[in-house]
Amino acid sequence: MNADKRHQIFTRLQETMPEPTTELEYKTPFELLIAVILSAQATDVSVNKATKPLYEVANTPEAIHALGLRKLKSYIKTIGLYNTKAQNVIKTCRILMDEHHSEVPEDRAALEALPGVGRKTANVILNTAFGHPTIAVDTHIFRVSNRTRIAPGKNVRQVEDKLLKFVPDEFKKDAHHWLILHGRYVCTARKPRCGACVIEDLCEFKDKTEIE
Repeated sequence: MNADKRHQIFTRLQETMPEPTTELEYKTPFELLIAVILSAQATDVSVNKATKPLYEVANTPEAIHALGLRKLKSYIKTIGLYNTKAQNVIKTCRILMDEHHSEVPEDRAALEALPGVGRKTANVILNTAFGHPTIAVDTHIFRVSNRTRIAPGKNVRQVEDKLLKFVPDEFKKDAHHWLILHGRYVCTARKPRCGACVIEDLCEFKDKTEIE
């Protein structure tokens, strides 16, 4: 895929979604951090259902840490892997309190040092909370990047590196959100809705469908 085609693709995605953002509900970088930790192998909808009542009673490192493991689990027990996630959240709150003045660090290494935070989560926080031009590659972005040939790669890191190389600078800040939403609602896993796709004529996927 050439540079002109990529530019056209992101121009159209921008026209369709001028101000894309995460579907996780949050008001502060800390709330976003906890939501992203909880979202691993879970839907944004399920996370939002759990965090809404949680954040009403505790939405700071001190408050969630004070809840304790057992009480925290009662709020997030509907989310997959909640036992491990609860432990990671409590440990993360302690580290934020002890090492970062209860603030979410705007630094990749510091973020990845938090329990339950890997490269993808750090990219989400840096991009969505702090406006960095990072691209977090999840299953949707991995699929869309390979299927369209925008940035094909054998693993998530290869796809991330290619996206950072090939996505025009003017689109980098929002590229993560455009691609994830496109993969979630249009370029779906089993049967992509090519008939409803704004970039169908630019996409290099060979087995296009007529589904709208």
